[in-house]
Order: sequence, then structure tokens, then C-alpha cells
Amino acid sequence: MNDRIVERREFLRGLSATAAVLASGLPAVSALAGAISSPRRIDVHHHFVPPLFEQSAREHNLLNPVLNGLSIARSIDEMDRNGVASAVLSIPSPGAWYGNVELAQKIARDANDFAAKLVSDHERRFGMFATLTLPDLDSALAEVAYAFDQLKADGIHMWTNYGDFWLGDPRLSPLLEELDRRKAVVYAHPTTPNCCGHLVPEAPVPMIEYGTDTTRSIASLVLSGAASRYPDIRWIFCHAGGTMPFLVERFLFQADAQSRTPEGAKKIPNGVLYELKRLYFDTAQSANPYAMGPLTRLVSKTQICFGTDFPYRAVADNVKGLAECGLFSPRDLEQVERTNASRLLPRLA
Repeated sequence: MNDRIVERREFLRGLSATAAVLASGLPAVSALAGAISSPRRIDVHHHFVPPLFEQSAREHNLLNPVLNGLSIARSIDEMDRNGVASAVLSIPSPGAWYGNVELAQKIARDANDFAAKLVSDHERRFGMFATLTLPDLDSALAEVAYAFDQLKADGIHMWTNYGDFWLGDPRLSPLLEELDRRKAVVYAHPTTPNCCGHLVPEAPVPMIEYGTDTTRSIASLVLSGAASRYPDIRWIFCHAGGTMPFLVERFLFQADAQSRTPEGAKKIPNGVLYELKRLYFDTAQSANPYAMGPLTRLVSKTQICFGTDFPYRAVADNVKGLAECGLFSPRDLEQVERTNASRLLPRLA
């Protein structure tokens, strides 16, 4: 059936449902809020605070005040009030690395064991993106094996950079090879690189640098040839891909120049657009027409997953933003808010 006909029918069905609400005599806002809270959404960008992560971040004066008092009970309450059936847990910045391999191993193992227990204790409410010990490669590979083989993790959490190198760097090749072998889902969250913190004193680092570093990392992955060499990794990039959709013409220009050399042509044999369109992106801090507009023009809506960045942003902000941005039909919203993630993370389907 023609997609436009399907979408029109779904739109009319939605109008009929709204009319029924109004006819019922119930307060419209209250009734529609109840409809919104039907538990179907899968949140792929949901932070949690495991014990050793919290202790280490406090000791280094790096624990964001927003994380104070964060608990799983609070997560579940927020999920229940906003129709989130499942949330995939990942640790926030600063992560596990403080320059000490032994400490990183302890933080990562504590985080992964804690997440696995939450997954077990709250059936189908949570998934987990496992924490690694990068930039230490040997212990990171060991943690990948433990996370997948023992804990049955849903995927791996990586940062967009590791101080002075990004995801396409050859230092990560053994890890990417293993993740490719496992056909892993990898959730890539931005963090501040060594080069670029507090460049604008008035602007908090996440305001500009997180989106910029996401773009750097995508460029590293694609232009280095890593995206093509490891095609079975399913990457999810946060925040609608940062500034990448806006800069796509520059990506294409650089890739065109690169493809004119024999070495460059081998790195991106299918072209840069092919690689960009295979990536997945979440909606966290981007549930608005200004961010979603460029992204939906670049990639299929099958590549976009619901993400909230809880507790940094309220889940309701994301639900409302996606519903009101004017870019998604009811069918699209079902894909973005649930179907796409359930395809990537079948345990939560």
C-alpha cells in the first residue's frame, strides 16, 4: 500500500482519537497525557550511576551535580510517567578512565555487574551498554568478552574520543575487529577531547564541544576506512549526529578528493554517503525541527532511535519535542520511539 495513504489513514485515526477524548468530557491534556504514557518506547540514551563510578568521580571532583541522588527508582518513575517500556543504561562522563588501568578495570567491572543485576532484577525494563577500560586495549578486549559472554550485554559503550584520538584510529583496530566479529551494537557518546575544552568561557563544554566531537568521531570512522572495514558493527551516535548533518557537503567534498588516490579509494569504496546512511542516531537533546530536519533529510527514519539523555534532560521533553516538531507521522514515531531500537536490541523487543 502507498506510504502516503497509510500515513493519511494513521493521521485521520489520530484525529478521531483526539475527537473521542474531547467528546468524553475529560480534560484534554490529562487524557492525552495518559495516551502518551502507554509503555512502548525504548530509550537508548539513559544514564545510571554505579557505586564505584560515583565514588571515583566524587574523589576527582568530576561528578556532575545533576547526578546527585540519581537512583533506579527515579529512572523507573520517569519511565512510567512517559511511556518508556525499556531503557538502555550507560555511564555518563567522566567514564572509567583516570589514567590508571587497575582503577579503570575496577570501575568498568563494577559498572557492568551493577547494570547486569538491574537488568536481571527488572525484567525487560532495562538493557545495558557495557563500560570499557579504554584507552587500555588489552583490558578493554577482556571486558568485551566478559560483558557479552557472561553478562549478555546488549551492546558496548564507547566515547567519541580517547583524549587525543578518535574512533577510526588504528590503535582501536583490534577492538573494532572483535566488535565486528560479534556484530555488536556500539553506542558512541561524546566527551571532551584534550584539544578542545572551555574554548569559549561563557559556553559550557557540552553546549558546543559535544556536538562537534561527535562529528569529529564520525569523520574519523568514515574517512579512515574503519566504517567500511568493519561493516557489521551497528553504531549509534548521540544527539542526532552532532553537527555532521549540517556539514555533510564538506564530508562529500573531502571524500571526493580522497577517492582520487588509490589508497583513498580503498578506504571508502562505497562512498561517504553510503557509510553515513548506515549509522544510527538518537534524538537526545535534538528532539526539535532544527536538529531533526537535517538528519531526516540525510538518513532514513529507520536509522533514528529515541534517546532522552536522562537525567540531564527530562524524558517528557523528548516525547513532546518529537511529537510537535512536525517531521514524524504516527507511523514514523512508532519506528523512532520503538521499532528501530527493538530491531537493534532484540531482547527489549
